[in-house]
Amino acid sequence: MSHPNFRPKYVSFDCYGTLISWPMTPITKELVGDQIPAEHWDQFVAEFRGYRYDQVSGEYYPYEQVLQDSFERVCRKWGIEADPNAGKRFADGVRSWGPHPDVPAPLKKMGEHYKLVILSNADDSFLAESVPRLGADFHAVYTAEQAGFYKPRYAAFEYMLDQLDASPEDFVHVSSHTRYDPLPMHDMGFRNLVVLDRGCDPVPDGYGLVTVKSLDELNLMLGI
Repeated sequence: MSHPNFRPKYVSFDCYGTLISWPMTPITKELVGDQIPAEHWDQFVAEFRGYRYDQVSGEYYPYEQVLQDSFERVCRKWGIEADPNAGKRFADGVRSWGPHPDVPAPLKKMGEHYKLVILSNADDSFLAESVPRLGADFHAVYTAEQAGFYKPRYAAFEYMLDQLDASPEDFVHVSSHTRYDPLPMHDMGFRNLVVLDRGCDPVPDGYGLVTVKSLDELNLMLGI
């Protein structure tokens, strides 16, 4: 981040995977069963993740259907049967999960000193169930449904800026997913970008990203 005494107006977050647990892989395993050999499982999971990314790179439509469509695409590629109710199964799973164990206490502490914001790729109904489980006060919660665009589309981030009447330099932004958040945000002029390392993505050089292992570590960097 800029310098040791930097105090942003907002600390913004990706939600799912970063703050809230993300149960895609175990649910995928339940749906696929033994159709994928064990030695190919990691590749299948990675490709499903890639199809989800591709699916949100176009126009907005409801996230449950995004999950269904991306699952059907990866299953078709692998020549296996796709459950016609997979999207609902994934969505119900995501809505049911709570925060990572290391999140609530330091997030609550952070919220006592900074205005917290969420910009999520899920729909309003997901966040309505998940955000109260975080146990912190949020200044604002924005979704792809509200913005009409998914991250990594620039318009999703522009929506957050417009709603807050803010500029990129007003933020520290935290995400565990480099492709969805910090890489496009860097190209838009955001510079205080933090990767909360949960093993989701490699962290590329050349973007000035700050990697932390915990929100406690971030709190120290924010002077809390």
